[in-house]
Amino acid sequence: MSSPGSNQAGPERDDSIIWHPAQEWLEEDDENDPDYTMPPRNMEAEDDWDGDDAEDEPLSISISDGESHHSELYWALHEAAMSNASEMPEENPHINIGNIQIELTQDDLDDDREAGIGGPHGIPAAQIFELLAANGLQHILQSNGWATHLAVNDEDDEDEDEDDEDDDDLDAAFIRRMRPRRAVGGKQFPKPKVPSDEGTELMGQGHFGTNQHYVDRLKKRKRAFATDLMWRELGVEPYGLRRRTDQSLSQRMIPGSVADKIIHYDSRSYSGQFSDDGNFFSAVRMYDTSNPFEWKYYKTVDYPFGQWTITDATLSPDNRFLVYSSIRSQAYLATTDPEDDSDPTVLDFSLPPGQRRRRSWGSSHFGIWSLRFSGDGREVVAGTSEDSVIVYDIETKQPVLNLRDRHQHHVNAVCYGDTSSPHLLYSGSDDTTLRVWDRRSMADGREAGAFMGHTEGITYVDSKGDGRYVLSNGKDQTMKLWDLRKMMTTVDFDRIDAIRYTTGFDYRFEPYPDDCYEPHEHDCSVVTFRGHRVLKTLIRCHFSPPGSTNSRYVYTGSEDGKVYVYNMDATLAGTIDVGSATLNSRPRELDVFSTAYEMSGEMLWRTCVRDASWHPNAPVLAATSWNGWGLSTGTCTVHSWNDGANDDEGDPPIGKSYDDKLRYVPEFNHYREHAPVPRSRRRPLRSRPVRRQSIDEDDEDEMW
Repeated sequence: MSSPGSNQAGPERDDSIIWHPAQEWLEEDDENDPDYTMPPRNMEAEDDWDGDDAEDEPLSISISDGESHHSELYWALHEAAMSNASEMPEENPHINIGNIQIELTQDDLDDDREAGIGGPHGIPAAQIFELLAANGLQHILQSNGWATHLAVNDEDDEDEDEDDEDDDDLDAAFIRRMRPRRAVGGKQFPKPKVPSDEGTELMGQGHFGTNQHYVDRLKKRKRAFATDLMWRELGVEPYGLRRRTDQSLSQRMIPGSVADKIIHYDSRSYSGQFSDDGNFFSAVRMYDTSNPFEWKYYKTVDYPFGQWTITDATLSPDNRFLVYSSIRSQAYLATTDPEDDSDPTVLDFSLPPGQRRRRSWGSSHFGIWSLRFSGDGREVVAGTSEDSVIVYDIETKQPVLNLRDRHQHHVNAVCYGDTSSPHLLYSGSDDTTLRVWDRRSMADGREAGAFMGHTEGITYVDSKGDGRYVLSNGKDQTMKLWDLRKMMTTVDFDRIDAIRYTTGFDYRFEPYPDDCYEPHEHDCSVVTFRGHRVLKTLIRCHFSPPGSTNSRYVYTGSEDGKVYVYNMDATLAGTIDVGSATLNSRPRELDVFSTAYEMSGEMLWRTCVRDASWHPNAPVLAATSWNGWGLSTGTCTVHSWNDGANDDEGDPPIGKSYDDKLRYVPEFNHYREHAPVPRSRRRPLRSRPVRRQSIDEDDEDEMW
């Protein structure tokens, strides 16, 4: 559900301050705020175009004067650049985009204003120039194959070789922009071992699933699923062996790639989770999943004043309330009762602890990235773009705790550590650290301890709920398991500069080459999982539930369109291929370019699985994805265990498309049945050939 901010006119500010689309997060009435400044109306023309390649003619995008042309280009670039707004650049380096020249022709701006151009249906060319000046444009171009360069003033870059025509290395430009890691004493730290010895030990102890019976291991035989069912039905084995067989059966039922249902949304989908009892699924749209194989539409909630998108949603333990957030400091509390159409309650997280809400709207100078209900349903914890962790009391409608000045960057993920107690909190940040907060000992406002091991920002954290184990996903393309008993003390942690281990790459628009990964010298994680891709968005990870999987696995979404399921020893248990299951499942709309995330020469079908949720009682998994032509739309796909079968004789047939209210969409299904066989992927236009990081060697994967 997207809610782009409106473009407001306002007072000019100093031209030395660079405007960025993230300014549009501010409220409409914030123009009266003394700290709020609007973009300058006059931008200097860019004259320094790179003309090194004499053989390549400059590509010129000419926009003639007219309302429709300006509007189309502006809103297409605006939406793409807004996705780059979660991190404001501290500096705006000179942008050189090779031999790509964008020429905009316009009449006098006064004539534009007199003609009424400049509203939502007509955009002055000056505003397009402002958008092109934003730092995010070079990321957008580079991510789609255009060669882009930043002229930096670093002394180390002055002596670099100017010969960039070597196709050898797309990664070279990436590495030049990275802040080099500072190895201590030239030490080399080995990459994580697979299978992990610590993970293997955990599996043997029974903390995560049931190991195969020792007799089967000694005889090196693998019992078939049908054999286990037969022995269970006969009931001739001792109780302990029968129980172990039951547990082994459930943990072997990993859902397949074939989708039971494909639920389509007209905007990118960010999160979706089953309730603790499995009777409810919420993705801002709510569904009755008491029968996990036959969902029923329940209700849709709205955030009328949200900015850009719904960032997160959390369901109360009793399934009565849903709290959801946007890039604002206010969250909404809505009832799940389909008969209750009352307005949701505003939860203002910007208030100081202990102060009640007085204004109709609080400050929107920070956004909420993550929300979680406590186990007792009385509180909600939030992670914000203000580098803070805020705990909000639902009954008193006010914050009760604001943890600031410890994290050095955005807090992307938060959760409670124990389902039976609200005292233990975890928070993961772009400063690469996972902090542990114990509210029973917060006199000095410091964390109880911290985990270090990620070399890039953390995108999500999930607790096992036992107050001991926690899981995190990181932009360094790893997922890590942590044990609370191995956390680093605050005294030790304060001696280390966490930022020194980061590279500074932009996960939203740039790849992460495998050879750039380096283990952290202070890594205190138990197991490290690698193989999935944490790119484009804050991709989420989870522990598998004890009921339907015997707590055997951890799983995560991935930018390559799959759900990765790992054993606790870091080996891959299986993948759920959402991209192949949904390929061509809806026709290409006319306005696809205006909502696309990827602006490439060809608008390809692409899938990025942002979230996934395993049903607590059945072998069913729901994957919530950015999915469609150029990642312009979203889906929620339902996958169940089918023992590898590609078809189902039941009714309704599997793999069919539905809208957000679970109504069958004939035109979507007709399009997919008659869609042309995809040809090999063509390379997008670019100023000179570069080597792009391969996605997969499978032809189907290359199409999305």
